[in-house]
Amino acid sequence: LAGAGLFAITGPTGAGKSTLLDALCLALYDRTPRLDQRPGTVRVGREGDRADERLGTHDVRHILRRGTAHGFAEVDFAGQAGRLYRARWEVRRARGREAGALQPQELALWELPDGAPLAGKKREVLAAIEERVGLTFEQFRRSVLLAQGEFAAFLRAKSGE
Repeated sequence: LAGAGLFAITGPTGAGKSTLLDALCLALYDRTPRLDQRPGTVRVGREGDRADERLGTHDVRHILRRGTAHGFAEVDFAGQAGRLYRARWEVRRARGREAGALQPQELALWELPDGAPLAGKKREVLAAIEERVGLTFEQFRRSVLLAQGEFAAFLRAKSGE
Protein backbone atom coordinates (compact mmCIF):
# COMPACT_ATOMS: atom_id res chain seq x y z
CA LEU A 1 0.00 0.00 0.00
CA ALA A 2 2.81 2.41 0.77
CA GLY A 3 4.09 2.07 -2.78
CA ALA A 4 0.67 3.15 -4.05
CA GLY A 5 0.77 6.27 -1.86
CA LEU A 6 -1.70 4.90 0.67
CA PHE A 7 -1.42 4.65 4.41
CA ALA A 8 -3.76 3.79 7.24
CA ILE A 9 -4.26 5.32 10.65
CA THR A 10 -5.04 2.43 12.96
CA GLY A 11 -5.29 1.85 16.66
CA PRO A 12 -7.62 0.85 19.46
CA THR A 13 -10.80 2.72 20.32
CA GLY A 14 -9.96 6.01 21.98
CA ALA A 15 -6.43 6.20 20.58
CA GLY A 16 -7.13 9.49 18.77
CA LYS A 17 -7.58 8.39 15.15
CA SER A 18 -10.71 10.48 14.59
CA THR A 19 -9.11 13.42 16.40
CA LEU A 20 -6.21 13.38 13.91
CA LEU A 21 -8.66 13.37 11.00
CA ASP A 22 -10.69 16.17 12.61
CA ALA A 23 -7.54 18.29 12.95
CA LEU A 24 -6.55 17.66 9.33
CA CYS A 25 -10.02 18.58 8.03
CA LEU A 26 -10.33 21.65 10.28
CA ALA A 27 -7.00 23.04 9.13
CA LEU A 28 -7.85 22.50 5.46
CA TYR A 29 -11.61 22.94 5.23
CA ASP A 30 -13.04 24.39 8.47
CA ARG A 31 -15.25 21.26 8.63
CA THR A 32 -15.05 17.74 10.00
CA PRO A 33 -16.86 14.57 8.94
CA ARG A 34 -17.73 13.88 12.57
CA LEU A 35 -19.61 17.16 13.08
CA ASP A 36 -21.17 17.10 9.61
CA GLN A 37 -22.92 13.86 10.55
CA ARG A 38 -24.69 15.27 13.60
CA PRO A 39 -28.44 15.34 13.06
CA GLY A 40 -30.48 18.52 13.53
CA THR A 41 -29.53 22.10 14.14
CA VAL A 42 -30.30 22.55 17.82
CA ARG A 43 -28.65 25.57 19.43
CA VAL A 44 -26.55 24.61 22.45
CA GLY A 45 -24.59 26.55 25.03
CA ARG A 46 -23.87 26.94 28.69
CA GLU A 47 -26.29 27.99 31.37
CA GLY A 48 -26.57 31.76 31.32
CA ASP A 49 -25.55 32.11 27.65
CA ARG A 50 -27.55 34.58 25.62
CA ALA A 51 -29.38 33.15 22.60
CA ASP A 52 -26.83 34.70 20.21
CA GLU A 53 -23.98 33.00 22.11
CA ARG A 54 -25.41 29.51 21.59
CA LEU A 55 -23.98 27.50 18.71
CA GLY A 56 -25.64 25.09 16.30
CA THR A 57 -24.82 21.41 16.75
CA HIS A 58 -22.81 21.39 13.50
CA ASP A 59 -20.56 24.30 14.54
CA VAL A 60 -16.92 23.22 14.38
CA ARG A 61 -16.03 25.35 17.40
CA HIS A 62 -17.62 22.61 19.53
CA ILE A 63 -14.39 20.69 19.03
CA LEU A 64 -12.62 22.96 21.54
CA ARG A 65 -12.08 20.89 24.69
CA ARG A 66 -13.90 21.92 27.85
CA GLY A 67 -11.79 24.02 30.18
CA THR A 68 -9.68 25.58 27.44
CA ALA A 69 -9.67 29.11 26.10
CA HIS A 70 -7.81 28.47 22.84
CA GLY A 71 -7.22 25.71 20.32
CA PHE A 72 -5.83 25.25 16.83
CA ALA A 73 -5.18 22.69 14.12
CA GLU A 74 -2.30 23.11 11.71
CA VAL A 75 -1.13 21.04 8.76
CA ASP A 76 1.72 21.32 6.28
CA PHE A 77 0.96 19.92 2.84
CA ALA A 78 2.24 19.75 -0.72
CA GLY A 79 -0.14 21.30 -3.22
CA GLN A 80 -0.94 20.04 -6.70
CA ALA A 81 2.02 21.89 -8.20
CA GLY A 82 4.37 20.43 -5.58
CA ARG A 83 4.70 23.67 -3.63
CA LEU A 84 4.57 23.48 0.17
CA TYR A 85 1.94 25.20 2.31
CA ARG A 86 0.85 25.50 5.92
CA ALA A 87 -2.85 25.79 6.77
CA ARG A 88 -4.06 26.78 10.23
CA TRP A 89 -7.50 26.79 11.88
CA GLU A 90 -7.82 28.55 15.22
CA VAL A 91 -10.55 29.30 17.74
CA ARG A 92 -10.47 31.14 21.05
CA ARG A 93 -12.77 32.27 23.78
CA ALA A 94 -13.38 35.94 24.59
CA ARG A 95 -10.71 37.62 26.70
CA GLY A 96 -8.70 34.37 26.74
CA ARG A 97 -10.90 33.00 29.53
CA GLU A 98 -12.29 29.48 29.76
CA ALA A 99 -15.71 30.96 30.50
CA GLY A 100 -15.59 33.43 27.61
CA ALA A 101 -17.90 33.18 24.62
CA LEU A 102 -16.49 31.35 21.62
CA GLN A 103 -15.19 33.76 19.02
CA PRO A 104 -15.37 33.23 15.25
CA GLN A 105 -12.75 30.78 14.05
CA GLU A 106 -9.80 32.10 12.07
CA LEU A 107 -8.10 30.47 9.12
CA ALA A 108 -4.74 31.18 7.55
CA LEU A 109 -2.64 29.82 4.70
CA TRP A 110 1.07 30.41 4.14
CA GLU A 111 3.41 29.33 1.40
CA LEU A 112 6.50 27.57 2.75
CA PRO A 113 9.38 27.85 3.41
CA ASP A 114 9.29 31.66 3.52
CA GLY A 115 5.93 31.90 5.30
CA ALA A 116 4.38 34.34 2.85
CA PRO A 117 0.67 34.63 3.73
CA LEU A 118 -1.84 33.80 1.01
CA ALA A 119 -5.36 35.25 1.03
CA GLY A 120 -6.83 37.11 3.96
CA LYS A 121 -10.47 36.53 4.74
CA LYS A 122 -11.88 33.15 5.71
CA ARG A 123 -13.67 32.61 2.39
CA GLU A 124 -10.54 33.54 0.43
CA VAL A 125 -8.38 31.19 2.51
CA LEU A 126 -10.79 28.29 2.01
CA ALA A 127 -10.87 28.90 -1.76
CA ALA A 128 -7.07 29.10 -1.91
CA ILE A 129 -6.68 25.84 0.02
CA GLU A 130 -9.24 24.03 -2.12
CA GLU A 131 -7.44 25.22 -5.26
CA ARG A 132 -4.06 24.01 -3.98
CA VAL A 133 -5.32 20.67 -2.65
CA GLY A 134 -7.38 20.15 -5.79
CA LEU A 135 -10.35 18.69 -3.91
CA THR A 136 -13.50 20.04 -2.28
CA PHE A 137 -14.24 18.93 1.27
CA GLU A 138 -16.71 16.31 -0.01
CA GLN A 139 -14.18 14.96 -2.53
CA PHE A 140 -11.47 14.95 0.14
CA ARG A 141 -13.74 13.18 2.62
CA ARG A 142 -14.75 10.50 0.11
CA SER A 143 -11.39 9.87 -1.53
CA VAL A 144 -8.74 10.71 1.05
CA LEU A 145 -10.52 9.94 4.31
CA LEU A 146 -12.37 6.74 4.76
CA ALA A 147 -13.94 7.61 8.06
CA GLN A 148 -15.39 4.96 10.31
CA GLY A 149 -18.26 3.10 8.70
CA GLU A 150 -17.79 4.68 5.24
CA PHE A 151 -15.61 2.02 3.61
CA ALA A 152 -18.63 0.14 2.23
CA ALA A 153 -19.96 3.35 0.64
CA PHE A 154 -16.52 3.86 -0.96
CA LEU A 155 -16.58 0.37 -2.46
CA ARG A 156 -20.12 0.85 -3.83
CA ALA A 157 -19.43 4.30 -5.33
CA LYS A 158 -19.45 4.71 -9.10
CA SER A 159 -16.14 5.78 -10.67
CA GLY A 160 -17.50 9.30 -11.37
CA GLU A 161 -18.23 9.77 -7.69
